Amino acid sequence: MCGIVGAVAKRPVARLLVDGLKKLEYRGYDSAGVAVVDASFQLQRLRVVGKVRELENAMHAYTFAAHTGIAHTRWATHGVPSEQNAHPFISHDEFALVHNGIIENHAALRDQLLQDGYQFNSETDTEVAVHLIHKNFLQSNDLLTAIRQTINELKGAYALGIISKKHPNRLIAVRQGSPLVIGKGQGEHFIASDPLALLSITQQFIYLEDNDIADITLDNIEIYNKEHQHVNRQLHTLSLSLDSVERGEYRHYMKKEIMEQPDAIASCLEGRLTEDHVLPAIFGPKAESTFPHVEHIQLSACGTSYHAAMVARYWIEEIAGIPCSVEVASEFRYRHVAPSKNSLFVTLSQSGETADTLAALRMAKQMSYLNTLAICNVPGSSMMRTTELHMLTRAGIEIGVASTKAFVTQLTALFLLALSLRKKPYDEDVKIAFQQLQQLPRLLEVVLKKDAMIADWAKSFTHKEHAIFIGRGALYPIALEGALKMKEISYIHAEGYPSGELKHGPLALVDPNMPVIATAAEGHLLEKTLSNLQEVRARGGKLFILTDQTNLSQQEAFADARIITMPPIHPLLAPILYTVPLQLLAYHVAVLKGTDVDQPRNLAKSVTVE
Repeated sequence: MCGIVGAVAKRPVARLLVDGLKKLEYRGYDSAGVAVVDASFQLQRLRVVGKVRELENAMHAYTFAAHTGIAHTRWATHGVPSEQNAHPFISHDEFALVHNGIIENHAALRDQLLQDGYQFNSETDTEVAVHLIHKNFLQSNDLLTAIRQTINELKGAYALGIISKKHPNRLIAVRQGSPLVIGKGQGEHFIASDPLALLSITQQFIYLEDNDIADITLDNIEIYNKEHQHVNRQLHTLSLSLDSVERGEYRHYMKKEIMEQPDAIASCLEGRLTEDHVLPAIFGPKAESTFPHVEHIQLSACGTSYHAAMVARYWIEEIAGIPCSVEVASEFRYRHVAPSKNSLFVTLSQSGETADTLAALRMAKQMSYLNTLAICNVPGSSMMRTTELHMLTRAGIEIGVASTKAFVTQLTALFLLALSLRKKPYDEDVKIAFQQLQQLPRLLEVVLKKDAMIADWAKSFTHKEHAIFIGRGALYPIALEGALKMKEISYIHAEGYPSGELKHGPLALVDPNMPVIATAAEGHLLEKTLSNLQEVRARGGKLFILTDQTNLSQQEAFADARIITMPPIHPLLAPILYTVPLQLLAYHVAVLKGTDVDQPRNLAKSVTVE
């Protein structure tokens, strides 16, 4: 994930570009750069390794008297973080380009360009694009034609910002599978990967569609579709706050972060999928060469992240057909481990600084694992710097101690990992799940509209001291997570169990004062789950059921149960969807009990000690 900012204006733009990058630094932090067309109609470029502040400091030694420019902050996919691999890229001192996404056929294009005499100075996939523009411009002598010819040769998901010294007051933007917006001003226009980068400059935005090419000048914006036809895109006015750490309309950060989950998942998915598969390079430059050799997965994490890992075991073994082990990091780091052959070690953490998980990762790096991979929400964290393979979950800032949007984005990332590890084409069932994956944000919005119903459930818990959560298959870890959330913020003693284990002990706890919260989603285990629920009812337990079975409440066996109907979803994706109402339940119970929702006693957001 990377950040793009571009500008064409009557005022100097270099500082505007860097200010925009600061707001996009969550999108990438390992290098940053800026390129401008100066007053002499020459390209100037400055690139640095590290955070945007390093670029800002370096710029003090330069005078960029320029009114057109592009800037970029990078999260490496192809090539290590270095000045040579940092954007923008330049071809023959005539064209400069910044790029988000992945060009899948870059290797073949590079070979052809090398034969044509082009020289490459980086390891990236991006450099082929700027050289292709130069090559095609030599043939057509028209900038738009050259860019159209170039994108016809590119495969993958990408967004491009392009400037040329031959056209000093012109900025070209291209979108294909990776978001890009145009900020509209008076006598000036801008582009960015996220409108947040430009909110201090303008509140008017045009969202480009896939295959759009925008030809942007000081006073005009011309947008063309795939058929080269001129199109009009709607102008949107945004009134977003730049301060993402404010609660806004919400009483608590936790509620705000729960409600942000559709956007968080959309952000986690953006630019990482084509129409029919996941782009493996989203896990780092060595992912495509590593994944085909993986014969075993070892997942290690703590707390909520451990529950995400438990769900992933079901996905990895079912989708990828690869054996998978899951272990609490605080246990893994203190035992004698015998790694399996060609095993990939995967760690999960919201903060990337969890002490036990980080120690387990460092221990694994000294062992015979094939490679290590970190899935994390914080760029620049110790965990992300320690591994060769990594993926940002893009949940955004999470302030509430009880993790919500970080958890569902971890699950989303792990589902992408399972798809990427599959060594054979998707069968029809996996294809359906892949398509529904892209519908998750919309489905989560449907679930969030049931907030009032869940709040009503919460009234039944205010005087309870215990609760049981149950689920089968991949929903068992979600039961554990639901119980953890209840414990964390309401201080009710709650336990999660596999539904089939009720008769092996937990049924002894069931009586009319024991609420039992169950997930019962469509799938091959549904009938068994319903049988387990009847065992609870027969012993007087109070049932609270989340299910996609619309006729369940009409069945006599469940006439006295509290039921919330969930939207239908593929069984593989049910864990992500069914997490949300359990988060809301814990939240509303905590509010009614008057606990400190965002800062529950004895707990911290980032556990950086043993």
